[in-house]
Amino acid sequence: MAGRYPKEFKEDVIRVARARGPGETLEQIAHDFGVHPVTLSKWLLQTDMEDGIKPGITRDQAAELRKANQGIRRLEQEKGRLHPWLPCDSD
Repeated sequence: MAGRYPKEFKEDVIRVARARGPGETLEQIAHDFGVHPVTLSKWLLQTDMEDGIKPGITRDQAAELRKANQGIRRLEQEKGRLHPWLPCDSD
């Protein structure tokens, strides 16, 4: 899913936020760039997860998980069409 902001813009905002000086808040930086402070916080958190600084699922892992879940749903649907008399486990 494409975001509202270009990748280069996000990178610039994150770089400025990481290099902020004492007394400079994320809210001020977000305001200066015209983004919501929560949006900036989410960008920083996702970047930390991508860089392995904080635990969490990276974008690549999330995409892989989505693809696997789609495959599982497809197989469950095929199982239902091919063998309607067999129960489909929801676990």
